[in-house]
Amino acid sequence: MNLLSRGLLAGASLASRTWPVAGRIFREKLEIDENRSVWAASTPDYRSGPPLIGDTTADLAIIGGGFTGTSTAYHFSRRYPEKRVLLLEAATLANGASGRNGGMTLNGLPLDPPPNPAVDALVYATTNAGIDTIEEIIRRHSLPVSYRRDGTLSVFTSAQRAEAAHAKAEYQRSIGLPTQFIDRADLTGRFRLEGAHGAILDPNSGQLNGAQYVRSQRPVLVEQGVEIYERTPVPKVEEGRTITLTTPNGTVRAQAIVLATNGYTSKLGYFRDALFPVVSHVFATAPLDPAQQLGWRQWAGFYDDMDRISYSSITKEGQVVFGGGSPLGSVYNFNNGTRFNGSPAQATRISASIEAAFQRYTPGGRGVPIVQRWSGTLGLTLCRNILMGVRGEFRNVFYAVGYNGHGVTLANVAGQLLTDMYSGDDEKWRGLPFYQDSYTRIPPEPFRWAGYELFTRLAGHLPRY
Repeated sequence: MNLLSRGLLAGASLASRTWPVAGRIFREKLEIDENRSVWAASTPDYRSGPPLIGDTTADLAIIGGGFTGTSTAYHFSRRYPEKRVLLLEAATLANGASGRNGGMTLNGLPLDPPPNPAVDALVYATTNAGIDTIEEIIRRHSLPVSYRRDGTLSVFTSAQRAEAAHAKAEYQRSIGLPTQFIDRADLTGRFRLEGAHGAILDPNSGQLNGAQYVRSQRPVLVEQGVEIYERTPVPKVEEGRTITLTTPNGTVRAQAIVLATNGYTSKLGYFRDALFPVVSHVFATAPLDPAQQLGWRQWAGFYDDMDRISYSSITKEGQVVFGGGSPLGSVYNFNNGTRFNGSPAQATRISASIEAAFQRYTPGGRGVPIVQRWSGTLGLTLCRNILMGVRGEFRNVFYAVGYNGHGVTLANVAGQLLTDMYSGDDEKWRGLPFYQDSYTRIPPEPFRWAGYELFTRLAGHLPRY
């Protein structure tokens, strides 16, 4: 950890002492906008279901209709068909990050901890099994979902980092992982990226249309007995042996709840000192032949090693999705704002900066028609650790939040973990870094916004260790 990072942690710890006062002054409000992503556009026939009206009860109430919420509903209702399960979504299914991301299904965690063969092998096996389960659900229910699983690249942009990556790949292979290092010459002939000195290929990762995956599960969940209410935000949670959820047109009294709200979780009053939402911007091209136009063949996407990370996936239909690579590509809004509120001029500058990052990697990308642009909210923690577990006096508030950009895989894993935790059958999860993990507190406003701005301007990237 460098001096700047240590200073950030020390400052955050000191400023966090103001939570009792500042937390009452700076109250948050829920901000919801419609999903304008290429993934949502691929579900043109989807219509949201009715909102909850009236008072009802549930054995389990799930707040949030993305990967975490639908995954938990799916696995829980299969294990407990006799229990009443409700899923409450503030907008429509897959309206949040699950339907707005870059599309990559990745193994591993957002940041690599120090090498630990047993833990590293367990993490990979767990996330890889999670991707297996996504494929299994698609096949079992014949879901109309576009996906591919032919590998993604972690790209390194200097000779020194590529050399270190080669050693990392050798270590991974020594503990049984299927990753492999691809040198610069080999990479150029198979996936041309200007400025790339090498890459690590994970052949078991890929790309998924999240909106199709989540929304096509709705009839499956309903058949399994899950009641789904869309356009039903939950502004108030009252804990107890029985938990009361207040919605605009009714209430739910539940024996247990699941917080499946990721970047929006602080709006419920939970994890305000653990999470900060960052609004990320992405674009998608028209369908094209990447092999001919870009020199991108064979694999489903890549992400790089830059401070302002660039990431891209290529759909089975030939659309290129690209995000990041620019200081403007991800922005924190004061007081945990969860939507882009900028002017058209700001939106234009953001788009131009992301396109410039895209063109740095592929000069052949100039002139490629861009058909959609959108933004979405990520849930980040200060040290990039993911939080899954149970809390509350009666141990009936389950949660899985803070995916730090790796939610496509990990949020789908969460449904299995939370179901096992509810069942008391969670032994296999206990060796994982994200099981009941603690976190470094983030200070309240105005220190949060000031600290974010200071760090990103000095370090050139989001807070990370």
